[in-house]
Amino acid sequence: MTQVAKADEGMWLLSMLDKMNFKDMEAKGLRLTKEQLYSINNSSLKDASIWFNNGCTGEFVSSEGLVLTNHHCGYDAIAGLSTTADNILDNGFWAKDKGAEKVPHSSMSVTRVVRVDDITDQVLAQIKGVEEKDRAKKLREIFKDLETKATEGTHFEATSREMFKGNAYYLFVMEKFTDIRLVGTPPQNIGKFGGETDNWMWPRHTGDFSMFRVYVGNDNKPAKYNATNVPYKPLKHLSVSLKGFKEGDFAMIIGFPGRTNRYEFSQGIALATDIVDPNIVNLRAIRLKAWKEQMIQDDATRLLLSSSYASVANYWKYFDGEAEQLKRNKVFEKKAGEEKAFALWASTRDEYKTLLYDIDQTYTEYKPYSLQATYMRECIGAPGIIQNSSMGFALESLYKKRAEVAASKELSKEAKMKELSSIDSNINVLCKTNIERLASISYNDRIIVADKKIFAGMLMMYFKNIPSDQWTADFKKLASKIKNGNAEIIFAKYTDMVFAKSIFASKEKIEAFMKKPNYKKLLSDPAFAFYKSHVDNYNANFKTKIEDFYSKSNALGRKYIKGLMEMAPNRYYYPDANSCQRLTYGTIRSYNPKDGVHYDYITTLDGVMEKYIPGDYEFDLPQGLIDLYKKADYGRYKMENGKLPVAFLSDNDITGGNSGSPVMDGDGNLIGIAFDGNWEAMSGNIDFDQKYKRTISVDIRYVLWLIDKFGGAPHIVNEMTIIE
Repeated sequence: MTQVAKADEGMWLLSMLDKMNFKDMEAKGLRLTKEQLYSINNSSLKDASIWFNNGCTGEFVSSEGLVLTNHHCGYDAIAGLSTTADNILDNGFWAKDKGAEKVPHSSMSVTRVVRVDDITDQVLAQIKGVEEKDRAKKLREIFKDLETKATEGTHFEATSREMFKGNAYYLFVMEKFTDIRLVGTPPQNIGKFGGETDNWMWPRHTGDFSMFRVYVGNDNKPAKYNATNVPYKPLKHLSVSLKGFKEGDFAMIIGFPGRTNRYEFSQGIALATDIVDPNIVNLRAIRLKAWKEQMIQDDATRLLLSSSYASVANYWKYFDGEAEQLKRNKVFEKKAGEEKAFALWASTRDEYKTLLYDIDQTYTEYKPYSLQATYMRECIGAPGIIQNSSMGFALESLYKKRAEVAASKELSKEAKMKELSSIDSNINVLCKTNIERLASISYNDRIIVADKKIFAGMLMMYFKNIPSDQWTADFKKLASKIKNGNAEIIFAKYTDMVFAKSIFASKEKIEAFMKKPNYKKLLSDPAFAFYKSHVDNYNANFKTKIEDFYSKSNALGRKYIKGLMEMAPNRYYYPDANSCQRLTYGTIRSYNPKDGVHYDYITTLDGVMEKYIPGDYEFDLPQGLIDLYKKADYGRYKMENGKLPVAFLSDNDITGGNSGSPVMDGDGNLIGIAFDGNWEAMSGNIDFDQKYKRTISVDIRYVLWLIDKFGGAPHIVNEMTIIE
């Protein structure tokens, strides 16, 4: 079989490598066997790379369950453990011993892959003949049966993954750990150095890492948190290389990439470029601006909002870059060209000859309401007061059920009283639970000021960008008051009214209501009524249409990929990323972003100091780092030229979810931690660009220097297996 896909492109299943890529990996510099990469019966690199908290990647780096991941992956835990009295987010933290490691307030998990089973034949045999509208339900039934059988008699979990939009299926057997403790983190002015200004950009100078440890029972199996639990003994941990690397050296990454859509149609690309992405960017900018205005004035508010701000900001910039780079890299034109070639091939094949026409019709029908789901998520549901009001839906459901029981003529008096008593008990439990949830809600006076600006800003965006024939009746009534360009005034007055009257405007009001819940008061609450009207409008008028669109487009996509494989049978195909373990390989590599500009593949601490701005929100530095720099106290972590490396580039193919992934050399030794992609390839979730696509990683030598020299925690480094 001749490989057509570019060598550096692809997020490959480890179990597929021996059939496809292994020889090419060896040619590029891999010095491991297939068994050392992936094995069911013996320890392999698959056991060292773990799914961190269901959203990032991490890696075991010691025989005692020590985990490295990104600072931004551990951010929620770090921020949650921080107070104004013990501000580890700003000051950093290094546990002096295992007894000093911190237990995060929120639940965390680390999951390793036990094995991967190809279940394609079993699934396709059972799904054959099932109508598209029933397909998802049938798949859930099939998956549940296969997962139950795969884990029977074990403590393992299993999850099934659809590949190639339903042309293949794999089952992942997993082992999940939940006793996770914070071992160390640099201050955020190192871990987030450069902030949003540098996010997705190169050159980069961010020490984006944090450290945790997995604890288990005495049998080395997962256990809930207990002070008597012991460090986990992983099947495999990575050795850490201080040897360094040069341009052209082999580099591979094993991680858990989140989502790509490399088989997207040209119509979907046009939709993202021209409509969806720009709206997401503008909507998120409203939240970020309102939050930042308050965060820079007050440390307590900054700590409360830091995690939310970082989460929203990360993909605010991402969607901005994606739209720009889709245009710059002419991805629409590229996809349209591929579809034209497919149309020529398909023209003589009955199964495929109308496929592209059907695709075009499906997108044409969807386009008028293509912003509805985005605006429900990013606009209507974005303000904190609206998120708070969502707790009213479960309460409303119980009250409705209570009214039905009370009005029932079929139930006996005794049965009715029993049922009403049960419902009242459930209402009390729900209210108590909601009161307990208040502890996790970030609210103070400054946050309320920001939230009012967000609410008013979202109203304006909805008014400007959603067609009036799609508005709710209540919003039409509100909009009817707008005359002579006074929309901002009308929306400001409405916002003031909602925040003044709503029971969801503050923790105190919510708690008071939940202690004495009242159905009529809930229904008349302006925040709840506002949200409910939009949810009802969406469910009644758009939900089914949007579900039908995705059902149709997925079915067409499945057929399109099947056709592509028939059209070019000698090509190696990789499935889109879907939060399961993948390997990507390539080389350490610089690039030229535009004419006359060259970006080197590595940055150093000199560049950190060049960017340093005392007191700046994004570019400040701790004095301890500055002092070490002045003394050039780099120890064994410096390069041959005497400089300290900070970050580097490789042409590996990654996406969100790969954050924290181990970057390894040809011997499988850890050389860095992946944390970002580059601006020029922000279209990477839809199209891999061979010229521009780069992975940005923090150099492991910088990580160890920060732990050892800056953090004063050499005992943590000594726990690792170091290759010099």
